[in-house]
Amino acid sequence: MTTTTLSLADWPARGRELFPGVLACAVAATAATFLSQHYGAPVMLFALLLGMAMNFLSAEGPCKPGIEFTSRHVLRWGVALLGLRITVAQVAALGWHPVLLVVLSVTLTIGVSMVVARLMGFNILFGLLSGGATAICGASAALALAAALPPHPLKERATLFTVVGISALSTLTMIVYPILARAIALDPHTAGIFLGATIHDVAQVVGAGYSMSKETGDIATLVKLMRVAMLVPVIMFAVMFMRATGKAGDGPRPPLLPWFAVAFAALVALNSTGWLPRAVTATGSDVSGWFLVAAIAGIGMKTQLRELITVGLKPVVLMVGETVFIALLVLALLRFFA
Repeated sequence: MTTTTLSLADWPARGRELFPGVLACAVAATAATFLSQHYGAPVMLFALLLGMAMNFLSAEGPCKPGIEFTSRHVLRWGVALLGLRITVAQVAALGWHPVLLVVLSVTLTIGVSMVVARLMGFNILFGLLSGGATAICGASAALALAAALPPHPLKERATLFTVVGISALSTLTMIVYPILARAIALDPHTAGIFLGATIHDVAQVVGAGYSMSKETGDIATLVKLMRVAMLVPVIMFAVMFMRATGKAGDGPRPPLLPWFAVAFAALVALNSTGWLPRAVTATGSDVSGWFLVAAIAGIGMKTQLRELITVGLKPVVLMVGETVFIALLVLALLRFFA
């Protein structure tokens, strides 16, 4: 595989390549915003549904590169810019309970997933892969952990299934969990912790959180980024586990922490100083919102639920079980800490 670097002269061509897909996501985001403002439903949900209705655009064609770009890179910029909405004082106000809750839920979910995977007849590393994706940050964690795992004839298939399955489940939980949070009468603060600690992917956490309220969205994003930070010790555990069991590979190691999480933390620190003018933070917050709505639309366009049918029932049962387990565990811990 060769790596190419875009020169300044290549950017116009790259822009023309991305433009159709980015425009499609922007149109869906604009329509979702209009519908939300006029009908009072969550803008993220409208963006997701409109994106899924435009799924045909993500097939091979002029829109595909721009949809991929929006759903990956624009999403990460949007998450990073969310740091301009939050300060260290708000993080401190969460207390130590959310941190302990995240550590416990991630550790127990991965541990139980590895044991259950072995009992179901899978390679224990599939339990680590799917459990890590469920417990940490969805598809990003799956890809990062897969890069750290040793070569195996079924690794690519397991990784593909995990990415598709975790994306589908994350989309489902984005819709269902806010309804569940309201049904069991969680207050905005507790609902944010629940959503941030249980939904798999960052985009869906943001979508679910801000569909309930700004406070819930801010807290859910903070808790989610605590889970993202757990990628560091989990990858270290994976490497040590493979070395201890004689399964370590010689492949390249993935980045220990996604850049958007680092950028988010840096912007939180900068915003906490009080040096940024209100106009800057307000503009950054608005841009972040637009980026996230467009990214959600792009993710909807890429959703291919029918691909789950080809992998059999047992892996689906494992991943659904992992999703249910972490949700019940987090609810139990929230009741315990209350």
